[in-house]
Amino acid sequence: MIKKILTSVAIATCLSAAGIANAETKVGFVYVGPIGDHGWSYQHDQGRLALEKELDVKTSYVESVPEGADAERVIRQMAADGNEVIFTTSFGYMNPTLKVAKKYPKVKFEHATGYKRSANVGTYSGRFYEGRAILGTIAGKMTKSNIIGYVASFPIPEVIRGIDAMTIAARKVNPDVTVKVVWVNSWFDPGKEGDAAKALIDQGADIITQHTDSPAPLQVAEKRGVYGFGQASDMKKFAPKAQLTAIIDDWAPYYIERVKAVMDGSWESDDTWDGLKAGMVVMAPYGDAVPEDVREMADKVKASIIDGSFHPFQGPIKNQKGEIVVKEGETISDGDLSKLDWYVEGVDGTIPK
Repeated sequence: MIKKILTSVAIATCLSAAGIANAETKVGFVYVGPIGDHGWSYQHDQGRLALEKELDVKTSYVESVPEGADAERVIRQMAADGNEVIFTTSFGYMNPTLKVAKKYPKVKFEHATGYKRSANVGTYSGRFYEGRAILGTIAGKMTKSNIIGYVASFPIPEVIRGIDAMTIAARKVNPDVTVKVVWVNSWFDPGKEGDAAKALIDQGADIITQHTDSPAPLQVAEKRGVYGFGQASDMKKFAPKAQLTAIIDDWAPYYIERVKAVMDGSWESDDTWDGLKAGMVVMAPYGDAVPEDVREMADKVKASIIDGSFHPFQGPIKNQKGEIVVKEGETISDGDLSKLDWYVEGVDGTIPK
């Protein structure tokens, strides 16, 4: 059952010259998982809470909304309820968001991780693959079995980019690394995520990473005595010994900036794709198990991405067949990254159709 929770800050007390209170700006959020997933939806909700503290707005959210007909219904209801801007925070909400936007041209819509825009629909995402390059560097140096396990959600470009970026980085420091992937076809299903992690460990993986939203894979890593990485938020409290670091999604500055634009009338449809340099992607502190030399190496990768001297997808890059697909001195363009649908050398398995 979809649960709707409404929260708000105090109503504006400033009066206009006519003595009438200014109307609050209403902002809606649609989440694919529960806010208690401690991952993707949790971090978006942290951004919503920060927005409430910063601006005089009234926010609402609907959690655990499936990607499909339910999403369109929920988004339409939010628009009908008078929200001036609505953030739809999962890839599968792209087409439903566009359909509703056509019927409500005065409402502003922001879609996370999508690529389709219109006059009143903007898009935004994080360059999570930059964080994956740091994870790959750490994993490549710390693995003993040379097998890294990857719990993946859906075979969309965002997820494939992460797998490839991590594999490229790991093999730069350890050419013997193989990355094994298990697809769970869900963003949030602790049972499936945990089972996938167990299967990967049984296949020899001694480091587990994930592009799913619960701490379950990391908790399995903790119980089985191997290492892992948190996803979307710092998950160290769930696996204090196993977590080596985590990619943290920090949406708060973006939400504040975009809602301010709606409030002052400057909002325009745009595509935002920010990463480590802008602070939309943040790395959690290193776990105690990460050796000093590995920390230094990971820090150098991070610094080089931020200063622009290194790109996680700069050549030479080989595909699974061992063919050079990105020459030395070249880098995969943002356009090609946005539709990436192939594995690099070192990934074991095939991409589901």
